[in-house]
Amino acid sequence: MTADTSTRAAASMPRGRELYVVLGSLMLAMLLAALDQTIVSTALPTIVSDLGGLNHLSWVVTAYLLAATASTPLWGKLGDQYGRKRLFQTSIVIFLVGSALCGQAGDMTQLIVFRALQGLGGGGLMVLVLAIVGDVVPPRERGRYQGLFGAVFGVSSVCGPLLGGWFVDNLSWRWVFYINLPVGVLALAAIAFALRTGSRRERHKIDYLGILLIVGWSVSLVLLTTWGGTRYGWASPQIIGLGVLAVVLIAAWVLVERRAAEPVMAPRLFREPVFSLSSTISFVIGFAMFGALTFLPIFLQIVHGVTPTMSGVHLLPMMVGLLVASIGSGQLITHTGRYKLYPVLGTPITALALYLLSRMDEHSSTLSMSLRFALLGFGIGLVMQVLVIVVQNAVPYEDLGAATSGVTFFRQIGGSFGVAVFGTVFSNRLASHIEDLARERRLPPGFDPSAIQGNPHLMDRFPPQVRQDVLHAYAQSIDTVFLYAVPAGIIAFVLTWFLREVPLRSTLKAQDYGEGLGAAPTARSSRHEIERALSELMRRDPRALDMYARLGAAAGLDLPAGSMWALCRIARDGTVGGGELAERAGIPREQGRPYVDRLVADGYVVRRDGDLLATGSGRDAAARLTAARREALAEHLEGWSPEDHPELADLLTRLAHESLGDDADGREIHASGGAHRASV
Repeated sequence: MTADTSTRAAASMPRGRELYVVLGSLMLAMLLAALDQTIVSTALPTIVSDLGGLNHLSWVVTAYLLAATASTPLWGKLGDQYGRKRLFQTSIVIFLVGSALCGQAGDMTQLIVFRALQGLGGGGLMVLVLAIVGDVVPPRERGRYQGLFGAVFGVSSVCGPLLGGWFVDNLSWRWVFYINLPVGVLALAAIAFALRTGSRRERHKIDYLGILLIVGWSVSLVLLTTWGGTRYGWASPQIIGLGVLAVVLIAAWVLVERRAAEPVMAPRLFREPVFSLSSTISFVIGFAMFGALTFLPIFLQIVHGVTPTMSGVHLLPMMVGLLVASIGSGQLITHTGRYKLYPVLGTPITALALYLLSRMDEHSSTLSMSLRFALLGFGIGLVMQVLVIVVQNAVPYEDLGAATSGVTFFRQIGGSFGVAVFGTVFSNRLASHIEDLARERRLPPGFDPSAIQGNPHLMDRFPPQVRQDVLHAYAQSIDTVFLYAVPAGIIAFVLTWFLREVPLRSTLKAQDYGEGLGAAPTARSSRHEIERALSELMRRDPRALDMYARLGAAAGLDLPAGSMWALCRIARDGTVGGGELAERAGIPREQGRPYVDRLVADGYVVRRDGDLLATGSGRDAAARLTAARREALAEHLEGWSPEDHPELADLLTRLAHESLGDDADGREIHASGGAHRASV
């Protein structure tokens, strides 16, 4: 990007109240998409009671996850190519239409189809929000705001199950979806009013066929695990056909990806052992997390008879454990540079927690269950986001974006499989236990287990012994679900020992640990990943006063920090009025005049008709400051070889240019007394 283009882009950025309206709207949209991954879990028993279709329960969650995961690469590249504002508005509309239709669903099949539509829009929301933040926020402030969006995922992880239960108890399960409508319309209106289109456009060769094949083999495998042993026997033509279809589609996908100009996931990534291992472990973590979130509310509401709202409250220890472990391990990695320890510890903790969950029954106390939930969340939190760091630290620059997207993709796919497999195991075991009870004549005539699942209070109609037998059957069935997941956790633990640990790159110490908390799919390019990391590192820079002092010394300029800031701002804008310059610095014009007078006296700036213009020597001085800033940023890219990647070199130049003369820097400098000398 040229300096003129950069200046025009900066000029189009929203400021002040307008910026806060845009960011608030983006956070609302992100919250909606993230919540819909978890908010349904506590409403599922009631949904099944109302619509029927116990065997399809897992697809209510799986349809959303698959659609969101598969669509993110498409949304990301279309946004780069055609502009993000319209694509973002389109994704909101699709999401809201899907939400409205979900609320109107008359049977389980309709709900599953509408959840897939909702997931298609949700994938666009999640991937475009962070891209738009990069368009509307100056580089040095992006890290702070991107961190806020990461926190949205943490909030959604904690609040999703609780809100879903509250809506079921106080309104209707349909309000789990209807609540999206007023919030989404508000976000849509605010974006239309406040967001100006000024983002860079990039041409892409979009891998449509690769995306369709991913959807095809994913759905085939999930259907295989969902129907196998329930609707159809494992040796039936339908199940064998699904297995053959999945293998054929995977083979076709590999061939297509080898030839694609911009593959969704380059096959060469799987030749990197760290990526293959991390993706497998990530799959297991998604498997455990979403499987637990789906079936623990069923256990709580049926076996223990708690309300949907209270089942969400019971899940809070799990989500708090996840938050504490994710953020805590992230902070420790930043300070120590060591990361292998956390998945090595987290995977056996997850396996142990799954085993302890399999030992719960109708007599388990609230305290014992809460401790087990917290242990599961803690184990998952130690692993989930760290795997992104492991992969990013191992791959070359050209594969950075694809590797990051890949490891989160497999976490989402793992979640889809986890819900599907857990659902199959649960249905099979429950049917077996109910048959045993019926054969032993311990059930009343016409007993309907799906009715009990939807409305646990029906248990009260049965004699105490019958009620106890049925509750025990449900407890045993769900216990088996978690017991069957234990081997997967053990396999992941073994795999973690083969992860290679190498010194942590500087950019990875700026990892946003909040973003992974909602298991959000990503679709950023390698350049976007580096730009995000550099933005966060710039946010962590020392005070602007000290930064300009260092840059001035490196550029050979003996000027106050306030004067250097003003020079960079004037050089960026070409021509700027004194009043406008003071407004950008957030100070009265009289307070800033001495810094500009110094620039005029030294021949760097001239006054003409009330405007300030940089002279030739002023532009040269600003260029030297920019070069010094570029060198300082380049120090963070050790191991990424910017000299071998023109787009990375261009990124350094652009960020150096955009981050000098920043409004926030001006306010900070003058609030600190910007006459600080460069020679200090």
